[in-house]
Amino acid sequence: MAFEKTIQLKNCRYDYTLSPSVKKFTLKDNTFFETKVGNYELTRLLEKVPNSGEGFQLKIIINKELTGAKINITDKFGLRLVDIFKSEDHHIHQEKFYFLMDSLVEREIFNFLPVLAKFTSIPRLNSPEHTRKNAILSRCLGSILA
Repeated sequence: MAFEKTIQLKNCRYDYTLSPSVKKFTLKDNTFFETKVGNYELTRLLEKVPNSGEGFQLKIIINKELTGAKINITDKFGLRLVDIFKSEDHHIHQEKFYFLMDSLVEREIFNFLPVLAKFTSIPRLNSPEHTRKNAILSRCLGSILA
C-alpha cells in the first residue's frame, strides 16, 4: 500500500488527511517511533477488554517527508486486513479507533473530513411522476371497467 495524502478506510465515517502543519517532534511526542527507513509508525491494539491481548491491530505509518500516510487495521498478528466498520459487532473497536484518531486530530497530526453519503437515484419506475401517472390510469380504467 502506497503512502497517500488522504486515507479512506472502507465503511469509515471519516476520511483522514495528514495535517500540513505536522512536525517530526509532534509525532515523537505522540508515541510514534522512527523506523529504520526513517518513517514514523504508531501501533495500537484495539481491544474490547483492556489488557486482554485480544483485538485488532491498528498501524499508522507516516513517511519521512511527512507528506503521506497509511492506516491499516489487521488481526492481532498483523497478517490479515480487517474491516471493523462493516458490522455493529465491532462497535467497541470502532469507538476506540475514533477516540485514538480524534486525539491525533486534536494534536494536529491529522485532519478529518466527513464522508458524504453517496447519492442514489430513484429508479424510473418508482419516480413520483410515474407513480402519479399509474394512479390516474388505474382510476380512469377502474371507473370504465366498473
